[in-house]
Amino acid sequence: MTQKIKKAVIPAAGLGTRFLPATKVVPKELMPIVDKPGIQHIVEEALSCGVEEIIFVLSKDKLQIRDHFDHVSKLEDELKNKNKTSLLEKVTHLIDKAKYTVVYQEKPLGLGHAVACAKEAVGDEWFFVFLPDDLVSHSVPCAVQMLQLWQANLGAMVAVMEVPWEQVNQYGVVKASPLTASLGKVETLIEKPSREKAPSNLAIIGRYLLPPTVFSLIEKVKPGAVGEIQLTDALIELASSGLYAFQFEGERFDIGSKQGFVEANIHYALKDADIGPKIRDFVKLVAESR
Repeated sequence: MTQKIKKAVIPAAGLGTRFLPATKVVPKELMPIVDKPGIQHIVEEALSCGVEEIIFVLSKDKLQIRDHFDHVSKLEDELKNKNKTSLLEKVTHLIDKAKYTVVYQEKPLGLGHAVACAKEAVGDEWFFVFLPDDLVSHSVPCAVQMLQLWQANLGAMVAVMEVPWEQVNQYGVVKASPLTASLGKVETLIEKPSREKAPSNLAIIGRYLLPPTVFSLIEKVKPGAVGEIQLTDALIELASSGLYAFQFEGERFDIGSKQGFVEANIHYALKDADIGPKIRDFVKLVAESR
């Protein structure tokens, strides 16, 4: 029987200060990519590979994220009464496709700490971690690509991509021994290295496929200078028992940055059947006027 990954952890407790004042009361994860919140793209990717439970790691002032994946009776009744069935489907179709669980991260103590907050909810199962700042656009979702490799008896895995050398200090960076053109066995990882200390320009982006043993490794991680517990430090230990770096197919957008957010909106708008042609004309007009 084909193995499945049933659970996905989505850490989303951050403040989103790069988007203030827009994120003063609206979580950045709910900011729209055209007409769909960024985090909905992430959830849909998780569901596309058979995930049955979405575990949100939130702060207590960001419960709107959970609410987005629940019923809103007044809105649904209004859409039913006006026979707006297509809109009704858009706002309800994900509600019953998964179990949505919320766990809390009381303090922003790093990605490793955020993942550790989901330990009880994950249990003794392999699981995905999706970072909601990273959107990947491809006909085969990034997580599906990873799952297919994992089902071929590979071990723990991180998605990676080449980044400009001057940007390596913004990422966790891996050194990997090539196995195929797109796959390597991780030898070491460094969190946000200087260009001089970076072992490569292969950066981890927000997709991880991990075993439950990672939780015990996170518990052993010593907090950094500002008290943060980095997932990368646990992955360094995990690499000794087998960790793979996968160069996925697709276009990645960092929607946690203003530039990436705008680029993603343009990209998905161009793919939209209704507005795509007009947006293409507008982009062309703007480019020609510069």
